[in-house]
Amino acid sequence: MKKFSLLLLISIAAYHQAQSQQTQQKLKKITIDHFFSCQLDLLFDTLAMDHHLRIVFDRQPLHEMDVVEHFFEEPLKDVLAKVCNENGLKYWIESSGTIYILKNTDDLARLKQMNQLNLKSKDAIKAKKEIAAPLELPKHFLISLNGRVIDQLTGESLPSASVRIKNSELSTTTNSEGYFTLLRVPSDTSVVEVVYTGYQTDQFRLNSGNINSTLICGLYSSLNTLNEVTINGKKSGVMNTDSRQVGVLQLSPANLDKLPSIGDKDILRAFQLMPGVSGTNESSSGAYVRGGTPDQNLVLLDGFTIYQVDHLYGFFSAFNASAVKDVQLYKGGFTSKYGGRLSSVTEINGKEGNKNETNIGTDLSLLSASMNLETPLSPKSTLLLAIRRSYQGPLYDKIFKQFTASTTTQAGGGTGGRGLGGRGGFGGGFANQVTPSSYFYDANAKYTYTISQKDKVSWSLYTGTDKTDNSRDLGLPPGLSGSGAGIAITDYTKYGNLGSSIKWFRQWNKKLYSNNYITYSSYFNDRNRGSSGGSALDSNGIAHSINNTTLETNNLKDETFKSEWEWQADNKYKLLFGGFASHKKIDYEYTQGDTTQLINQHNNASLGGVYAELSIDPNSKFHIQPGIRTTYYGPTGRPYFEPRLSASYNLTDRLTVKGATGQFYQFENQVIREDILAGNRNFWVLSNNNNIPVGSSRHYITGLSYENDNFLVSLEGYYKTLSGLTQYTVRQTQTGGGGGFGGFGQNQTLTVTEDFYQGVGRAEGLELLVQKKLGRYTGWVSYTLAKAENKFSAFGNDYYAADQDVRHEFKSINMYHYQRWNFAATFLFSTGHPYTAPLASYTIKTADGNPTTYLTISDKNGERLPAYQRLDMSVSYDLLKIDGHKVGSIGLSLFNVYNHTNIWYREYQIQNNQVITTNVNYLGFTPNITLSLKWK
Repeated sequence: MKKFSLLLLISIAAYHQAQSQQTQQKLKKITIDHFFSCQLDLLFDTLAMDHHLRIVFDRQPLHEMDVVEHFFEEPLKDVLAKVCNENGLKYWIESSGTIYILKNTDDLARLKQMNQLNLKSKDAIKAKKEIAAPLELPKHFLISLNGRVIDQLTGESLPSASVRIKNSELSTTTNSEGYFTLLRVPSDTSVVEVVYTGYQTDQFRLNSGNINSTLICGLYSSLNTLNEVTINGKKSGVMNTDSRQVGVLQLSPANLDKLPSIGDKDILRAFQLMPGVSGTNESSSGAYVRGGTPDQNLVLLDGFTIYQVDHLYGFFSAFNASAVKDVQLYKGGFTSKYGGRLSSVTEINGKEGNKNETNIGTDLSLLSASMNLETPLSPKSTLLLAIRRSYQGPLYDKIFKQFTASTTTQAGGGTGGRGLGGRGGFGGGFANQVTPSSYFYDANAKYTYTISQKDKVSWSLYTGTDKTDNSRDLGLPPGLSGSGAGIAITDYTKYGNLGSSIKWFRQWNKKLYSNNYITYSSYFNDRNRGSSGGSALDSNGIAHSINNTTLETNNLKDETFKSEWEWQADNKYKLLFGGFASHKKIDYEYTQGDTTQLINQHNNASLGGVYAELSIDPNSKFHIQPGIRTTYYGPTGRPYFEPRLSASYNLTDRLTVKGATGQFYQFENQVIREDILAGNRNFWVLSNNNNIPVGSSRHYITGLSYENDNFLVSLEGYYKTLSGLTQYTVRQTQTGGGGGFGGFGQNQTLTVTEDFYQGVGRAEGLELLVQKKLGRYTGWVSYTLAKAENKFSAFGNDYYAADQDVRHEFKSINMYHYQRWNFAATFLFSTGHPYTAPLASYTIKTADGNPTTYLTISDKNGERLPAYQRLDMSVSYDLLKIDGHKVGSIGLSLFNVYNHTNIWYREYQIQNNQVITTNVNYLGFTPNITLSLKWK
């Protein structure tokens, strides 16, 4: 009796994938030669009865629709599409094989419930009998199961999918290639359930035949409706969190068009809407995570490192969402698999390309255009191409000229030295317009070849370049210039990335997998900044022209081999281990006036190491993951040990406590070059055994989360210590010739001193997240209380606010879904960033009678910009095919709706002992229209 009950349960739950495929085949193969003159509901009844289909619909509205049509040997799929199209309907095929007739996409959840009720009624007895029963009783028990989860339509692997054996505690998640292993599965007739964000939950029954090979679990995408309740409360929104993992965020690129955007669908900027990731840095898509800086965030694309993660002053990220499959951000306490960074890790997996058919897509906005292609080249190989470029049209110019304004003020000089203050200074202001002119382009390519069921090789390529021109004219009143003429400021920058990887994936047996990479990454940044023209008066009242130029070049090359292994020892134990070896080269030159070379660095470094970590699940409530990473760094000639530990415990089914700690080292850093007048700049350098130490950080993280089917409430606290921080400072002193400052005057002598300063830091914070996961209205609110401080002995013995310090940050993300419409509004508020300001300048005569000009500087980061706030809104409309699949969207975004002035940074010019302050502002109100289309 028990065996019969088990078989009956399996027969009801299984064969969903087979039924869906059978339904798809029926629609293509069956032809209709019939004349219909009836109500539409009767037509569907006839099709369902004659061809053994289950079609679910609202009878009353369809009964009022008439059909008069003669079909001549037409495929059933075309018949279904035609009658639906003529009556404003769409159809949708579930993984169970059921066909739903929809007036609106939001009808699906209600029709599913109606179908379930019908199946329980007497009328459904026949349908139950049609479900295939197991062919035989179980033959094998406590078996090992190996499988792979893929997109049924494209063949793409689905990483991080949840896999479990029904009616047991066995569960796991798929790896980066979509593979999973489960040991001691009860029998060869057990049911496997697979859940993945954005896809229909499906079930697969085992049998004595499929347990001896890799079980392919193909999932169908969900209908694009946010109010559909998913099984087990699984989330299907834009941003998801895992309540059992510490500080991990998961992003679905397919849903990014539901959020407001100034440019394209932006992967990295979407993360800025979550707690712990600063959301007020419009000028960078880089992640400022928990008091860290973007260079302390490791960004990996298909295994290779991306060193510059944004385009166009930070308004675009470097990643084309059309080429991305999956993204995860580890906010801290990350596992020993990752290293070389102090703060966080962003891992991006690129798409492999459609294995079944050719897809062509395009994305257009008022600022950029992109195209992408996915196609099978053979039964074993696929190709993906994606290109993107910005353009500067009339609307671009209008937007920047109207809203991207800077305000220039002056402050008095003299020996008194008047302070500017932290909020714009004082004195007679005069307007100065800054209109950036720039463009970028990038391209992705990926070729994948499946050698066998156990071996796969892929080649991935990314290249991107920015050319920005922030040159402008600074108008000066006659009181500050000998002639009243302005100063021409040149500010030209060109930077970019090139990265590539070759990856070999192999499944050695049911328990052992490996990924081996050969990667190459390069980065370059060239800047030309100077000022010329105008005139200034020396101490004798003689006017002299200004001519001051600085040139910066920074180049980085990174060649790496790494091997990553995964061994599923048991359902409770998984061992992850591997090794790596890298060679890095960084060049940095900083020249002033074509002759004075302030920095001329050319450094090389080799490093290598191993890592291992053990994932332990003693029971369904407790998870612990200890690990160790060891790196030998050539320039210092010693190893660095990095122990890691994370754990979580389910106090109840809904309440989880978790924590993590670890040691982290960084061998390549973006050093801050302090420039009080023109703003700080960053450049990449390698740690050495002298004045640039190896960076070090230790993380302590704890958290508590409560989650049910509708809501998630999460509270996490962190504390980080940092050492080996480096800052570079250039000090210039002019003597002789006059009171000018900036490269003019007669008989002047310029004295330059440069220093690398070493310091320590600390960061601490508390993050609160309240998220509504399901329903027409979804979204979250978050609040972060944080503090990031540094201490450099060169600036004093006390800690001061770090450049990225933001004490309070509040975010509200609101999304509403109605049929094919998606509405969103995001509001961000934070306290201002700290900065260092020149308060005044003064000139004194030395003993030899020559004048020397000095600046009076505020305390290190002793001033703060005004508070930041911004409201963005958007609306998008999904474009669907007649079968319900999404083929694109059209959207309108309104950035900074109420046109609040937020200051980006402040620049300073010194003219005749006067400090001229220029506020360079972020964007004001900016509209953007986007169009996304996909053809097959």
